[in-house]
Amino acid sequence: MPGTRRIGILTGGGDVPGLNSVIKSVVYRSTELGFAVLGIRRGWLGLTNLAPGSDSDPEHVLPLDRANTRRIDRTGGTMLHTSRTNPARMTRDGLPPHLAADAARYLTADGVYDLTPVVLENIARLGLDHLVVIGGDDTLGYAHRIAASGISLVAIPKTMDNDVRDTEYCIGFSTAVTRAKELINRQRTTLGSHERIGVFRIFGRDSGFSALHIAYVTSARCLIPESPFDVERLVALLAADKRANPSRYAFVIVAEGATWIGAKVGELGEPDGFGHRRKVDVGEALAEEIRRRSGEDAIVSQLTYDLRSGDPDSFDQMVATTFANIAVDLIADGASGRMIAIRSGRYTHVAVPDPRLGPRTVDVARYYNTERFRPRYDGREGFSVMLSD
Repeated sequence: MPGTRRIGILTGGGDVPGLNSVIKSVVYRSTELGFAVLGIRRGWLGLTNLAPGSDSDPEHVLPLDRANTRRIDRTGGTMLHTSRTNPARMTRDGLPPHLAADAARYLTADGVYDLTPVVLENIARLGLDHLVVIGGDDTLGYAHRIAASGISLVAIPKTMDNDVRDTEYCIGFSTAVTRAKELINRQRTTLGSHERIGVFRIFGRDSGFSALHIAYVTSARCLIPESPFDVERLVALLAADKRANPSRYAFVIVAEGATWIGAKVGELGEPDGFGHRRKVDVGEALAEEIRRRSGEDAIVSQLTYDLRSGDPDSFDQMVATTFANIAVDLIADGASGRMIAIRSGRYTHVAVPDPRLGPRTVDVARYYNTERFRPRYDGREGFSVMLSD
């Protein structure tokens, strides 16, 4: 309809349970208000690779309505697909073929290609009045960039690391903690049967919120990036835990970015669009130290992609639905450059975080016992339910 407000929606970075609930709820609430919704496929990649001269490229855009989103909230992942594309730092190999001949105009002094002009042009060509951007630090970092260029957008934080600034909660976090608890409790039997020390490695490059919360609900020791640990002390504690346990096992939860004092966990492979390389497996390295220092058998279990797969738990679905509705309400009110958030346990909205500030991190003094490598359980009255301020 002429004059109908048109909203674009995209999901970027790693997928988490709850994304489809956001997409469906944005569509349903928008149609109630008479807005049209266009899904951008594969995150920011959809707005860099859109076919030239087209506003109906099915590889990169998908009109959304109640019919094609009716059942999507019953499953995990994202129906729009995702990528780790940073349009401001594209490599030559990553450029869309139709831009190759004119690539020099986008080349920066850093030797990468900034396709922000292409993104802005494609937003205009698609007739988008507003964007709803769902992502973690990296995806929202680029949202901050184009919001400063005048694009009207609202952001929704998602990451099972729960480390986006200025919000106590990100979609995907509750499901990740719940699923990790189930997997760890299931593996206790085999750890006990073989009298082993278990090392459970999870995601968490820069922040230890996932490790901290999973340890909290499994009564475990945990290692977080914010607090380098004394490996000799840790091994001694784990060996003592095993001896004291009638089932003769012990375990520790390790965030991928954790490291011990005097060591440095290296990185592997080529960096992604946001400059991140894969961490060398700290879980395997720690298990080897446990074997070498204690003589105990240690085994590593990678609790990574299992935590971000499948359908969301009820809390994630509830938060996702609410975040989506607040986002559309803000758009209807003409707001822009805002991120939906939870602060002091209440829904609110804040400015889209400046990526230069980096991710949110655990306040070690308030929430982590560095001597015992455990969450703090004492003196919690008046503190946030999410073990964060």
